[in-house]
Amino acid sequence: MRLRHRSGRVLHLSYCTNVHPAEDLPGIVAQLDAFALPVRERLGADVLGLGLWLAAPAAAELAADPAARRRLRAELGARGLEVVTLNGFPYAAFQAPVVKHAVYHPDWTTEARLDYTLNLARVLDGLLPDDAARGSISTLPLAWRDPWQPGQRDAAARNLDRLAAGLAGFERIRVGFEPEPGCVIENTTQATDLLKAVDTDRLGVCLDLAHLACAWEDPAEALKRLSDSGLPVVKVQVSAALEVTDPVAARDVLHQYAEPRFLHQTRSSHGLATDDLDQALAAGLPGPWRVHFHVPLHIDPAPPLASTTSVLEAALRNLMAAGEPWCEHLDVETYTWDVLPAGRRPAGRSELADGIAGELAYTRDLLEKVS
Repeated sequence: MRLRHRSGRVLHLSYCTNVHPAEDLPGIVAQLDAFALPVRERLGADVLGLGLWLAAPAAAELAADPAARRRLRAELGARGLEVVTLNGFPYAAFQAPVVKHAVYHPDWTTEARLDYTLNLARVLDGLLPDDAARGSISTLPLAWRDPWQPGQRDAAARNLDRLAAGLAGFERIRVGFEPEPGCVIENTTQATDLLKAVDTDRLGVCLDLAHLACAWEDPAEALKRLSDSGLPVVKVQVSAALEVTDPVAARDVLHQYAEPRFLHQTRSSHGLATDDLDQALAAGLPGPWRVHFHVPLHIDPAPPLASTTSVLEAALRNLMAAGEPWCEHLDVETYTWDVLPAGRRPAGRSELADGIAGELAYTRDLLEKVS
């Protein structure tokens, strides 16, 4: 959906398709009919934005075939859909039975990650609406933190230079590195340190609001830190994490969120951390906790759990408060619908479309208030 900031700038609101498992081009087109078109119709929107996720093989196929890119753009347009942003964090198999640490590979020390991201840039260049000011691609924050040796840091720095050089052929496209708990860059302080030498005309930060909350960062302070360093926010992932004040009292319900597919990094307000929720439960970390489990934005978790929507709302207010928006690409990214506790996950395609539409309506209404 397109909204209008008070400055007159267009805000692009989308939902990320990494919630869907399709990884080849026929499957991607099929999911447009199964989910994206029904979501658009539920919202009554003339145009619905997608934060498209393309697995590496599909990205390579499209990058090599201009005719295929034109066909995909036509398929999107025929359904009232548009793409200004791509999710380039998961390389492949993001909805596999077990993902966990595999999502961080290949990392930015590798040729494969560079090739994938430049393929995505070529694809996005072919999909961008003619009147869109810019396109964005989100990517992982260099690598998982362990191991991370000086040689790896140097290899990643060389690849970021090569990425910026490759993006010079796509003037409207920028890439944002997405801080995430447990990674080499897990907060905005580390982002300003480790990305201080990048080409900020083409590279910046993708701010995931669930990750921001799990890092216990204040949104206003985080944005000032990025601004002071000159790092642009090229994309915002609108997301909320689990929050619990007393994990002992909530132990039984928390166990329902400790599932085998995704990593659920857990952080206490005291600075204590584990790499997954089951580890936090076993260790008995003192509360309160924030847990990297993306929960639906418009539905409160079962008590005594809560979500970090207060952080999300504060972040959006700050992002839109100035004369110009900090960022024009806002992508709702709740990829965990299928692993929610039994009774809270959608029963079939129609309920999933209802849920995605509900999240977009929540975000649209909030943006209209703060913009």
